[in-house]
Amino acid sequence: MTLEADLLAAFPAEVRIPARLVADAVAASSAAGPRILVVLDDDPTGTQSVADLPVLTSWDVEDFIWAFGQAKPAVYVLTNTRSLDPAEAAARNEDVVRNALAAAGSPDSADPGLRLGFVSRSDSTLRGHYPLEPDVIAATVAEVSGEVTDGVVLVPAFPDAGRVTIGGVHYTRGTGGDAGTLTPAAQTEFARDASFGYNNSEMAKYVEEKSKGRFAAESVIVLDLNIIRAGAASAGTATNPDGDPSVSAAISASAIADAIAPATNSTPIVADIVTENDLRVLSLGLEEAERRGKKLLYRVGPPFGRARIGQDIRAELTGAEAYAGNTPSEAGGLIVVGSHVGVTTRQLKALTEQHSAARIVEIDVEKLIAAETEAGAETETAADAYLNETVGAVVAALRGGDVIVHTSRRLIKTDDPAESLRIARTVSAAVVAVVNRTLKTFPPRFVIAKGGITSSDVAAHGLEIRHAIVRGPMLPGIVSLWEPVDGPAKGIPYIVFAGNVGDDQSLADVTRKLSNTF
Repeated sequence: MTLEADLLAAFPAEVRIPARLVADAVAASSAAGPRILVVLDDDPTGTQSVADLPVLTSWDVEDFIWAFGQAKPAVYVLTNTRSLDPAEAAARNEDVVRNALAAAGSPDSADPGLRLGFVSRSDSTLRGHYPLEPDVIAATVAEVSGEVTDGVVLVPAFPDAGRVTIGGVHYTRGTGGDAGTLTPAAQTEFARDASFGYNNSEMAKYVEEKSKGRFAAESVIVLDLNIIRAGAASAGTATNPDGDPSVSAAISASAIADAIAPATNSTPIVADIVTENDLRVLSLGLEEAERRGKKLLYRVGPPFGRARIGQDIRAELTGAEAYAGNTPSEAGGLIVVGSHVGVTTRQLKALTEQHSAARIVEIDVEKLIAAETEAGAETETAADAYLNETVGAVVAALRGGDVIVHTSRRLIKTDDPAESLRIARTVSAAVVAVVNRTLKTFPPRFVIAKGGITSSDVAAHGLEIRHAIVRGPMLPGIVSLWEPVDGPAKGIPYIVFAGNVGDDQSLADVTRKLSNTF
């Protein structure tokens, strides 16, 4: 582990930038015609850093026409590709891009002249289909519109959740007694992911590793903090005597655009990020690079979208705000836990210890896997009977209070990434079935889903959400509340809670806000 302060001592101080400067720059670029960022979110947790934006779990042309009609600067599309194999992920990315472009030019669109930018949102701990997804997006855009991508900007940092990039190296921050320390991402449990593991924390080498040498490490453009914070040196000088943030921002933006200038043919570009101000300055630099004619795609962590559109950090929602405009049910709430990372298991333990009134229902993963792999109608009937029994227990408990449904905690792993994904899908399908049957039998007061794949499948299939509005975070910058605007879950607060964020108390804190029995 390394002390963060020691690393930062080698770089300038951050340039303090209000979000309005980015918003003004985006508005200026949209003067000739509105631009919307289409964020292809490989699981639903990418929405945790934004507020008041539309989100889709379906991506037909008609869905995009609805979303674009909300007149917001960004639209999130829940692709859930982190749960798919590479071929399926590629096909889904292509479908989303084609349909978005078709909707933007459709006579039924709110503005047929709409311009789109594309963002591939993925994991802040570097898991996911990279470089496959930005490759497919770039190829599809080129085929449909003729526009060739000059650079793919990688910004995995998520400072709210303790992921930062310094000197081109991606780190996770320590917590508790280790606060102030940094661990290279490749030395964390996330790098040992069965499907998306990796060996390098230095982003240029990560790119080379994941691209299998197509992009050599030395070909990667690195926007380190000396570039991101170039304007810091001007504050209080003859160049900027009043410390005007707009002057400092302009200096940094120009330095960033200059550094990006050589990018061509999808050159990877990685950026150091430690603070929200760094993200805002980067956004101004990217805006300037695009104004100069560069065509860019983005592969990013959650807070990038917020900074890129110039959105202020939304204060966490209160319990009352979570139910605003809707009458909360007197039923209990449903907390669904699928993630197996260490922090989730600790959060589940804290919740169960503190929420003594909650009923706990476990889904036996080994029983599900055995039933799924054996052939024959008799086995299918047994599996279905098991799920029906589980639903019955959940519904009965909801009549008296909150219910915690979790998969058994022993993670079943294999050395085969495809088999690991298959197991994950089997478990997720069972969780979805339990949620969906429960919803249609006795709707809960609220639903919390813990884990990326779990959150995605619960949203799209368990709750049958097609269109929703991201209202904002339930905890600062890391846990998102969706309000479904259609389907059987309309009006029920849905909480998207990534598996790898928060401290040990976070799940209990969110549940306490929403519950009427905790």
